Amino acid sequence: METLNNINKLSDEDLVKAIVKTNDTLLFEILYDRYAMLVYNKCFGFAKDADEAKDLTQDVFLKLFVKLGSFKGKSKFSTWLYAFTYNHCVNYVTRNTAKKFQKKAVDYKDIENLSEDEDDNSFLTMKVDKLKIALERISPDEKMILLLKYQDLLSIRDIENVLGIGESAVKMRIKRAKDKLITVYNNLK
Repeated sequence: METLNNINKLSDEDLVKAIVKTNDTLLFEILYDRYAMLVYNKCFGFAKDADEAKDLTQDVFLKLFVKLGSFKGKSKFSTWLYAFTYNHCVNYVTRNTAKKFQKKAVDYKDIENLSEDEDDNSFLTMKVDKLKIALERISPDEKMILLLKYQDLLSIRDIENVLGIGESAVKMRIKRAKDKLITVYNNLK
């Protein structure tokens, strides 16, 4: 058996393989320690309540332990985990539409750091406060793909791998989400 020090040096992908092979909860704890804060922050963006975010984080990791075998290594583990977390939170928000936090948006402090891309000029000139309101009013799926692209700065290829769809589908979803966001934004008073 490898020493703890050697195990801590394993890449995420190798650690995942070892967990899937052995179902070792101690190895999973190492993965948890690496990503718990990142997952919590993503969950908090959807919940906006610390206790709710903690519950969502625990749910993500419980579900992750069961689903870890479905990670195929087509993207980095961290990229796959981002999408896994987003999907869980989007599903949670969708299931709980009657709850007060349903319309709350992710914290978009990073939205000002958007990278220049094809027709993004109108997208990039939006006022942050007004943009937050517009982001609250688009669907969780639209919000997710925009966050993957512009907040987490994933490439089109990474998003393809994470969502399991083709390049043209990714580009179309991003374009539709941006168009919807711009429309909602422009209709705000």
